[in-house]
Amino acid sequence: MSAAAPSAFLATPVRGGGAVLTSAVLSNGAAKEPAMPQAEPLPEHPGNAQGFAPAKPQRDRQVAQARVQYPVSDGKPMSESGIHWRTTVDAGAVLVVHHGDRPDVHVGGNLFMYYEEGNPKAVVSPDVFVAHGVSKEPPRDVWKVWEEGKAADFILEVTSKSTRGHDEGDKKRLYERLEVGEYWQFDPTGDYLDPVLKGQRMGADGRYRELRLEKRDGGLCRFSEVLGLDLRLEDGRLRFFDPERGEYLLTPEEQASALRAATAERDAVEAERRREADALRTAEARIAELERRLRSGG
Repeated sequence: MSAAAPSAFLATPVRGGGAVLTSAVLSNGAAKEPAMPQAEPLPEHPGNAQGFAPAKPQRDRQVAQARVQYPVSDGKPMSESGIHWRTTVDAGAVLVVHHGDRPDVHVGGNLFMYYEEGNPKAVVSPDVFVAHGVSKEPPRDVWKVWEEGKAADFILEVTSKSTRGHDEGDKKRLYERLEVGEYWQFDPTGDYLDPVLKGQRMGADGRYRELRLEKRDGGLCRFSEVLGLDLRLEDGRLRFFDPERGEYLLTPEEQASALRAATAERDAVEAERRREADALRTAEARIAELERRLRSGG
């Protein structure tokens, strides 16, 4: 699937609209050459009666490349369905949080990735990608491979029958060419993948080798060497599991639910402490009253 991330749930997502990612713009101004002294005129150049040499090809290329426009959007819908969109957003969000303390890791997706300088038609839009050794900040509007130094180390495509041809063919060959270390596909509606998760890792020959899923903890999974995480199938969902911590990475919804549960538990504990304190004060008051009566003989 190719598309671009929405800025909010209420917004209509469009491909290339960009949830992450800005790139430097080449200068299109060229310095004027200094005038030559009168005593040393330029020799005549064949075919040029004025004696001026033609513009340098390298400078011409630089000026032409500086004028190339790299669009950030094509206005097309980001995802095939709500399930595909939700899966993409959740996967991107958990990986952003997981790499939150790594300034040298960039997590992005659903934005245009240009891989040939000067050719805006050479573009792909991964659903989710992770690039190591690349600055996390600032956000980019588009991803230019020649400026960033690489395409990505990990790519996840949330696939479907309508994107099967591209995901299994053109994109796979392109990601091999761009030396993307791991290429994963997840088919949330089970349109054609069985099982619905498929991982491929690049071999020494520069070609992808499929990663066979393993049965673990009652489900299918496979370890990603790039992420240091397990990609697991759980009730038809794609989950990311941290084997070092022994816990799942939580989606934004799961984080909010966990926060509500923790808040409710804390409030219940505090309420119980207040009840116990009230009961203690009541008991102390009764004891004090009994002692008063005993002293007064009543």
